[in-house]
Amino acid sequence: MKRIYLDNAATTPVAPEVIDAMLPFLRDTFGNPSSTHWHGRQARAAIERVRKQIAGYLGASPAEIIFTSGGTEADNCAIRSAVRTHGLQHVITSPTEHHAVLHTVEDLAAQGVVKMHLLQVDEQGRISLHELKQLLEKHPKALVSLMHGNNEIGTLNPIEEIADICKHYGAFYHCDTVQTMAHYPIDVSKIPIDYLAGSGHKFHAPKGIGFMYMRKKSKVHPLITGGAQERNMRGGTENVAGIVALGKAMELAQEHMQAHARHIRSVKQHMIELLRAKIPGVSFNGTSADIDNSLYTVLSISLPPSPHNDMLLFHLDLQGISASGGSACSSGAVKGSHVLAAIKHPAERGAIRFSFSRYTTREEVEHAVNVLQLLLSTDNPVELVRKNM
Repeated sequence: MKRIYLDNAATTPVAPEVIDAMLPFLRDTFGNPSSTHWHGRQARAAIERVRKQIAGYLGASPAEIIFTSGGTEADNCAIRSAVRTHGLQHVITSPTEHHAVLHTVEDLAAQGVVKMHLLQVDEQGRISLHELKQLLEKHPKALVSLMHGNNEIGTLNPIEEIADICKHYGAFYHCDTVQTMAHYPIDVSKIPIDYLAGSGHKFHAPKGIGFMYMRKKSKVHPLITGGAQERNMRGGTENVAGIVALGKAMELAQEHMQAHARHIRSVKQHMIELLRAKIPGVSFNGTSADIDNSLYTVLSISLPPSPHNDMLLFHLDLQGISASGGSACSSGAVKGSHVLAAIKHPAERGAIRFSFSRYTTREEVEHAVNVLQLLLSTDNPVELVRKNM
């Protein structure tokens, strides 16, 4: 059976060039980067090369890049540490943020450390900048945490405008760019973001490595203590091979960003056209069907009511197609997607998220749509699966 992977918003396959780049740091350059001998210095030099490289891509200084275990740690560090360091009492966010943000703010609010303010979103998941301004009028010394691109429905936030509003009111701006990092150009020398999170496994680096950008003036106390690593900002021996892999993945993404984007947009547009032609009653969640105004790697579809909707992802999987019902971090959870709930997606309609990478082909999405059409047109998906096994 041919297996097709359409869940790249959850994680991406590691690029072969990335594997090649990290292997020497697993085999030969294995020293502890905190050690002063030759082996340690080689590892340290590699880390600093990547730090400088990533800073250059973002228009930052190397001192503003802190390596982490991924986006969740970067989000936690920015939010928890900013609140503690700057004595912030209000956090403004939205109900469609990733749980790395929402659960962190909810935890701080439950402890009585901050008051949490949720912006309203419309049926496409868009926030109101007017409401943001109104809240900042009342609570100017606040932390605003609003993502760049939504991982479930593809809706993009206008981060340049949000950053300017925050700067005007003297608020701190944290932006979860986990889904957009290495897919869109982001220049913090022009956009006044204070904290930014990135995760390597969303752009063909391995899992377990990411980074936080932290503007110099917004410096915070570390979240993880126990060592002087990362300029005293994150205790713990660095993941040298992971950092090297992150650097190579960023290099590939930056050098070929426009070409990759053209390819993925073409694949996504092809799937949209096929779905509209072959699936009666299909619609699209968020702004994900708007190629030029959505996260181009994500397509969230809404299907007409059917008794088979609850098992649709399972049947797709049995047919060799990997997709998602929403955020990967909610997989297996009894509770449905908080993002779909926030945009008032009808509970009786099925929802599937397909997400793409530079490795996704038109033939793969054609096969996926054909299988989906068969599953939706049969009264007995289980029997169809048996016939095709």
